[in-house]
Amino acid sequence: MFMVRTLCRFAAWVACFGTAAGLTPAAQAQTLAPVGAGCSAANAANGAALPSVAFFYGEPVPVEPLSRFDAVVVEPDSGFDPAAQPAGCTAWFAYVSVGEVTPQRAYYAAMPKAWLAGHNAAWASNVVDQDAPGWPAFYVKQVIAPLWRKGYRGFFLDTLDSYQLIAKTDEARRRQQAGLVAVIRAIKARYPRALLMFNRGFEILPQVHNLAYAVAFESLYSGWDQAKQRYTQVPPADRDWLLVQAKVIREQYRLPVISIDYCAPGDEQCARDTAQKICKDGLVPYVTDGALQTVGVGRVGICEDTPAATQP
Repeated sequence: MFMVRTLCRFAAWVACFGTAAGLTPAAQAQTLAPVGAGCSAANAANGAALPSVAFFYGEPVPVEPLSRFDAVVVEPDSGFDPAAQPAGCTAWFAYVSVGEVTPQRAYYAAMPKAWLAGHNAAWASNVVDQDAPGWPAFYVKQVIAPLWRKGYRGFFLDTLDSYQLIAKTDEARRRQQAGLVAVIRAIKARYPRALLMFNRGFEILPQVHNLAYAVAFESLYSGWDQAKQRYTQVPPADRDWLLVQAKVIREQYRLPVISIDYCAPGDEQCARDTAQKICKDGLVPYVTDGALQTVGVGRVGICEDTPAATQP
């Protein structure tokens, strides 16, 4: 059992970026409520430091080790109940896919099949036509609303760039991007206090950056090739491109940037070394296995501004 927990920073982070997201002070206060009243003293002392963030898609969700993080993204179909968790410093986010859908999702059967415009063989999923009439309203009603009722107040929006698999012209890409923007705006219109993390979505950030609390991307140094089922080292050119995107997001939009990298389970040296590199780039690190089934390495005890967690 961890005897020393990191000081919680998530509430201060939300307060810092609430103004940029267009929330009034009253709305910000309501947004912070689920995070836990006990965090306020620590946040006041620490200011709006970058949060520690984890991603775990397995089941059951190991609440105790994940509670060391300020924000945790989980797979909502795992049976995890965010409303049953004790009040504390951890905000629980639901993973949701915007650009793709698999037949296993409860809402898949209700989707018009005309909305399924392509296929992603690597993940055995269908690419959704973001330009389909009725898609934003459907997404809010069928995907977000049930999770909101379960107690989730944060959502990690994945597959925001999957439209590139089906859009092959500038006009087609423009229409798909407009559809994504409409979905995100529809979520915030229905749930103004929802906290939204984006996975990439670089092309639409000029329109919706004020609705985001953070932007994530994958594989800055160490990646996972789903098609070949192997870990990879990221080419320097790819890393440089991502760092340019991160610089814009941090400096122009004033948002935290999270890099999710991958190392083989049990390779602690790889995980720690990779997380340290990400820290030095000024980003929030999270390093885990390729299937996100284990508790990985984040900011705590790795980045220089966080205390090390200790075990007896």
